[in-house]
Amino acid sequence: MQQFINTALGGLTTGMVYAAFALALVLIWRSTRVVNFAQAPMAMVTTFVALAVIDAGFSYWIGFAVALAAGLVLGAIMERGVMRHVQGKGEINAVILTLGLFIVLHAAAAVVFGNDFRSFPAPFGVRGIEVGGRTVALTGFGIFTIIAVLVVMGLLVALFRFTDLGLRMRAAAFNPEVARLLGVRVPRMMTLGWALASLVGSLAGLLIAGGSLIHPSYMDSVVVLGFVAAVLGGLDSPLGAVVGGLLLGVTLAFVSGYLGSQLVALAALLILMIVLMVRPGGIFSTTAARRV
Repeated sequence: MQQFINTALGGLTTGMVYAAFALALVLIWRSTRVVNFAQAPMAMVTTFVALAVIDAGFSYWIGFAVALAAGLVLGAIMERGVMRHVQGKGEINAVILTLGLFIVLHAAAAVVFGNDFRSFPAPFGVRGIEVGGRTVALTGFGIFTIIAVLVVMGLLVALFRFTDLGLRMRAAAFNPEVARLLGVRVPRMMTLGWALASLVGSLAGLLIAGGSLIHPSYMDSVVVLGFVAAVLGGLDSPLGAVVGGLLLGVTLAFVSGYLGSQLVALAALLILMIVLMVRPGGIFSTTAARRV
């Protein structure tokens, strides 16, 4: 029973990490209709920025804030300096360009920060909490991760459902030409979408790094599982990203704990295949009705 509880709690925390990255993917998709494969190295770069600030003698929270600000700026720079040149020239062009950015950012980070493993601090304890004389696999930093992801999910839902800004961002993503005719500043909305998605991705990078070792490739495995979580819940749904991350995290935790860690990648692939065959749009996808 103790193993079952610890496995479930470990999967809950890991699932929230996947959910954090999936939220960044959902945000960039809803605001630009681009699948950003460079999301992971962008978050990695900002995490190294946070570590540089902390190593300079500042507190964790100052490094945390600087990383989020760096993510916001980096996202805007990527959209204005790179992605804008392929806007309206085919979706595949944008996807290929993000793959190129993935490689370039990895190489640049290795040159600037080095390839060595470096320890990243955590603001809260990374030891299990004592409950009834037993230690459960839920840490103080794990609780912080859960709260942070739920807050971000709530903010994204509020942004897209209850604000004019969210409506303009979605209009610019779905039909830029019509949005321009209605007075929406499409380039500005695209820049904002990239900037906010990069900020959320930076948060995911910080949550993944907390209390562990980082290097330029430390998010490579998470990017795959984050995509699976986003597809599982639905690329259009912030709630679906969180639910997808939780389902994936808990499922893979039980696979690793009871069947063996070597089967985790295969289990993730099977989950993705089943979802794509049964419900391609994700669990929270909706079917649009057309009146003819």
